[in-house]
Amino acid sequence: MDRMEGIFERCRKEGRPALTVFATCGCPSPEESGELMAEIIARGADILEIGVPFSDPMADGAVIQRASDLALRQGMTLEKVLETVGRIRERHPETGLILFSYFNVLLQYGLERLTERLAGLDVDGVLVVDLPFEERDELLPLCRAHDLHLINLVSPATPPERMRRIVADATGFVYYVMVRGVTGARDGLPPELADNLTRLRAVSPVPVAAGFGIASGEAARAVGRYADGVIVGSAAMRPAVSGRPFPEIRRAVGDLVASLR
Repeated sequence: MDRMEGIFERCRKEGRPALTVFATCGCPSPEESGELMAEIIARGADILEIGVPFSDPMADGAVIQRASDLALRQGMTLEKVLETVGRIRERHPETGLILFSYFNVLLQYGLERLTERLAGLDVDGVLVVDLPFEERDELLPLCRAHDLHLINLVSPATPPERMRRIVADATGFVYYVMVRGVTGARDGLPPELADNLTRLRAVSPVPVAAGFGIASGEAARAVGRYADGVIVGSAAMRPAVSGRPFPEIRRAVGDLVASLR
């Protein structure tokens, strides 16, 4: 049983969905980012999605766009992200770590170089938000060779037959994007969410985690009735882009994670 399987199995035994929290590496600053991620883990995240800042984050809403911009303007690079990942893994050997990125950044770094490096850092997987299923063959064999999960995404716009193809050989977990649109906290949940998650879980060989729009403990509990995991990003990053002193940011993010857990 690998780390991801162990996390979801433990959460099932505890009668709860696994909690995944996204954090843009380098925000609010390169120095403070690692401490913020450590706080997220300490307050209850089972899995950490480590966001690689990108200049054109087309799947992201205003909060994560702002987080990426802050990180890039302060000199954050993929190499510095990986250095941060190494420090996180040393401190938190039990936590799931997923590198979340757009494909261009990874391609420029070098896919073979990247997957070798991630394996050496004991990262669990990679999620490439703008990599179509049909274009994954350049990256998937490298991930498999280095025991990395390439996390697949399914959305409300995914037809049933395509959904079955996407999940057929999935490993780690499947990311269900709850809405048609970009990341960002939302007031309510889509009315079709329960049915869509039920259908997806029926055909997926691995756990299904749902994200895009979860902003509170109440929403996390509602989604967790139908999903194996919940994923929170923008709500956790909102304090980090507020310009407040870092101790206030860390406390606000930690309190949110605790309420989600």
